[in-house]
Amino acid sequence: MRIGLISDTHISKRGELWPQVFDVFDGVDAILHGGDVWSPVLLDELEELAPVRVARGNGDLGQQDPRLEDRCVMSFDSVTVAMLHDFPTPAHRPPELILSRARQRFPDTSPDVIVYGHTHIEAVDWVDGLLCVNPGSPTLPHNRSLRLGTVGFLNIDAGGVRPELWQLTETGAEPIPG
Repeated sequence: MRIGLISDTHISKRGELWPQVFDVFDGVDAILHGGDVWSPVLLDELEELAPVRVARGNGDLGQQDPRLEDRCVMSFDSVTVAMLHDFPTPAHRPPELILSRARQRFPDTSPDVIVYGHTHIEAVDWVDGLLCVNPGSPTLPHNRSLRLGTVGFLNIDAGGVRPELWQLTETGAEPIPG
């Protein structure tokens, strides 16, 4: 199973998301959007590729689209994935804070993976067995001007879960080593 990860698109009009995103997500089993969508039209376009789940971002607060969830929990095979927009960046916080925040935000489950957004900075971190993935932003990477950014993937099979981050390029996309 291959899950596409995207966040912080900040799309206000149809057709603004880079076509490379649609190309690289072609054939995925699901798409998880970590919030700050801004436009329900984008969700319609992504749903043409695969089922979409969306965590409501701070930029989505006024929207009433039923696809926007404050926090999401779902299972893919035997892997429990939780998703929300704003989560402490593991590289900058002690593991105890990350695990405590995960328990606070998802008290009824013990996720294997947390997908989050908000920072616009792509990251994959393991915190005491918890996989934390931020796909970054495809449009405003590192909170800079409009440019080609990043997306991610979760590959789930009998061997477990393997995250990937991909850099969008002029001609498509390529995996980020690491």
